[in-house]
Amino acid sequence: MIHSLNKSLRVLSTSAALGLLLSAAPQAFAATPADTLVEGFAIDDIITIDPGEAFELSTAEITANCYSKLVMLDPADTSKVIGDLAESWTTSADGLTYTFKLKSGLKFASGNPITAADVAYSFERAVKLDKSPAFLLTQFGLTGDNVADKAKAADDATFVFTVDKPYAPTFVLNVLTATVASVVDKKVVMEHAKKVTPNADYKYDTDFGNEWMKTGYAGSGPYKTMAWRANEAVIMEANPNYYGEKPKLKRVIYRHMKESSGQRLALENGDIDVARNLEPGDLDAVQKKNGIQLTSAPKGTVYYFSLNQKNKNLAKPEVAEAFKYLVDYEAIGATLIKGIGEIHQTFLPKGQLGALNDNPYKLDVAKAKELLAKAGLKDGFTVTMDVRNNQPVTGIAESVQQTLAQAGIKLEIIPGDGKQTLTKFRARTHDIYIGQWGSDYFDPNSNAETFTINPNNSDEGKTKTLAWRNAWDVPKDLSDAAKGALLEKDAGKRAAIYEDLQRKVLAQSPFVLIFQQTEVAGYSAKLKNFKLGPSFDTNFVYTVSKE
Repeated sequence: MIHSLNKSLRVLSTSAALGLLLSAAPQAFAATPADTLVEGFAIDDIITIDPGEAFELSTAEITANCYSKLVMLDPADTSKVIGDLAESWTTSADGLTYTFKLKSGLKFASGNPITAADVAYSFERAVKLDKSPAFLLTQFGLTGDNVADKAKAADDATFVFTVDKPYAPTFVLNVLTATVASVVDKKVVMEHAKKVTPNADYKYDTDFGNEWMKTGYAGSGPYKTMAWRANEAVIMEANPNYYGEKPKLKRVIYRHMKESSGQRLALENGDIDVARNLEPGDLDAVQKKNGIQLTSAPKGTVYYFSLNQKNKNLAKPEVAEAFKYLVDYEAIGATLIKGIGEIHQTFLPKGQLGALNDNPYKLDVAKAKELLAKAGLKDGFTVTMDVRNNQPVTGIAESVQQTLAQAGIKLEIIPGDGKQTLTKFRARTHDIYIGQWGSDYFDPNSNAETFTINPNNSDEGKTKTLAWRNAWDVPKDLSDAAKGALLEKDAGKRAAIYEDLQRKVLAQSPFVLIFQQTEVAGYSAKLKNFKLGPSFDTNFVYTVSKE
């Protein structure tokens, strides 16, 4: 990637100001060029930009602007799925086979034609790589052994996808809007594939270009990724081969900026065009500035902290319940998330089918102490929490630290950047992890599955949902209910299943749900058509222009 990165920097060097923006110390900035959108954004959660592996919120936004899929969520109506690469599709009478016809004349950024073989290869590599998001596809019965038959090209313009059960068609189509279903350029990826030695955990002799794709690009979206520099910037340039509405700006830069105050000052000074992580106090400040506008969108993103069931104290059900009484929801709602979220204690975000807005838990130290005594821990215990060192999670962690102490629980906060804390969580080596979960697709199963499905609770388990990461051996009745909802075609009955499931998970799970995000951004009034979507992968930037 060094060659590609140097090439991209040479392109950028046509503007001395832009060169300063990329090479200066974090506190130094330069005016943004007329053909470039610069967003201040905390992107330290990015681990890879390979859509077959990426599973982070920031990456979902990057890949959505750089890759195309068969279908996509309609940003204007989240109850609908519309064609992206697919012109049309049909479902067989038995509900098992989906046949997609591709639009004609499509090209990747490389200039290679987009064919059904590229779609089939994209599904195959995602399944065989078996990274974190693979379960979104394998839940349809796909395996490394059968994926070539279940996801295949009938001809250059026809892709055929066969699932194992007659799921609700809306569910299947919604899953195919997820990042893992992004279509990659087979020829380009195969050129960068590396030979590997098969072993007990990985039986293929190729890495399917995964190492190169961590920073490389093989897509067809409105923008192409030129470079990702960890904890510094993501640089994208307009893709001249994009088949849809052409990007209005030549270049987009996501500049890593963690501090809300730093983003606010840079926005006020004109050094960035958009500030994405403003805290309540800085939101109030920028509202009073001429030339700055605010926009917001409720997100299908919930914030939670989870108790690792490998920890013998946290594995006690009374302890999990006690933690739910040791959060000062009212104070958090009035201060730390004012204007950027609302208290929400159930796993389905408002706006999705069957979502509940039940918030039964309040701060009740006496009740918590009673539960701890019942668990044999009346004197409390010591535990750690891994916390991404940005707001509002740091503030929430500190608030919880104080309320836990009132019940005799000593909480040690372990700060780290997004990549560090997330990697530890995925390895199941945390005690408590505080984070956020954004729906992979706009269907209630996205959250129901990750919070209630864990078929193999061993460290070797392949379905790496949040329940698995948290080592929660989910009760069978909860998992069965989540699976059953997928086969219910009546929307009202399906919603009722999720309502009941949320109440049971709220009472029984080792997850403490805190709030649902309202994403807010401050932006320069020079921008036109800057909008935030209902999810991070609908935060599109190709429509944005500058005066």
